[in-house]
Amino acid sequence: MINEAKNVSRLISLDAMRGFTIAAMIMVNFPGSEEFVFPTLSHTKWNGLTFTDLIAPTFLFIVGVSISFAYSKRLSDNSPKGDLYKKIVIRSLKIFAVGMFLNMMPTFDFANLRYTGTLHRIAIVFLFCAILFLNSTWKQQAIIGAVILVLYWLAMTLIPTPGLGVVVLERGINLAAWVDQQYLPGKMWQGTWDPEGILSTFPSLVSGISGMLAGRLMLSLFSPNEKVNYLMAIGLFTASTGYFWSLTFPVNENLWTSSFVLVTAGFDFMLLGALYFIIDILGRKGGTQPGIIFGANAITAYVLADIFALVFYVFNFGTKSLNHHFVDWLINGGIKPELASMIYAVLFVCLNFIPAYFLYRKKIFIKL
Repeated sequence: MINEAKNVSRLISLDAMRGFTIAAMIMVNFPGSEEFVFPTLSHTKWNGLTFTDLIAPTFLFIVGVSISFAYSKRLSDNSPKGDLYKKIVIRSLKIFAVGMFLNMMPTFDFANLRYTGTLHRIAIVFLFCAILFLNSTWKQQAIIGAVILVLYWLAMTLIPTPGLGVVVLERGINLAAWVDQQYLPGKMWQGTWDPEGILSTFPSLVSGISGMLAGRLMLSLFSPNEKVNYLMAIGLFTASTGYFWSLTFPVNENLWTSSFVLVTAGFDFMLLGALYFIIDILGRKGGTQPGIIFGANAITAYVLADIFALVFYVFNFGTKSLNHHFVDWLINGGIKPELASMIYAVLFVCLNFIPAYFLYRKKIFIKL
């Protein structure tokens, strides 16, 4: 078992990683025009991996790392588990409720309500991983994560889709889609299937577990340079394993395949290692402040982006919404449509930075 350090200073690299991940999430969620988007700034249609596909698993990875830091301290303080369970459940319900609120905006059409989404998955992963962390060792967590990935792989590649009689991994007709069609309440994001559906939630838990394992390593008594070496080595091994697994079980964010979990977790291990080395060890903190500010109120920034979007994306001013007016203006000025769309998305991120900066300056940290 890894011996853990009792006192570990706050990782600026982790704070920056969280904030820049949220900023990236806002940027790809709100392009200037859905019609004009650089391929890597949109999700893959099915199999494959883009920059955008890395964002959600990276945030779940960060959730896992944060759980290790937060609850290691509480365990060392001998905090009653009953109180911790209560706080974990309440926080999960709050995050899930905010996700439901965002899904209802702006029409609040309860007849076509969607019960899944990014915040919903974060809430579920946090609930599962936090409780698991309080009741298991890092080795047990690793075994549980591996078992989940293997069972999911076997289920998706060996169990025929009911009604078809054959195993398929295509959109809308695979086993995960069938389970959603039978048991997922409400509206599904893609009509007959949902990328945050029931079965795919199980492997997403392993994205959080991966973060917990990284957090355990960061809390260990290894020297800072040894931690970097281990993070890099584990990341390379994990991503490589995911690549070879993808030869039989393709990397696919919509299905959150086992290979997708390993490839993205490997990337996150290496990203955390690189940021930790540059920022916390070498002390090169230049440019990290925007990430730290966004990260201080990460979920709040995410929620505010959806609210601001009502004005900047949903409501029409004249015949078009503000984003289309702006993008058209840039295109008419000779700027490539995809670049114009990205410029608007970056400006929208900057707009969301303003309330995040205000909250940070006032030392207001909204914790759901």
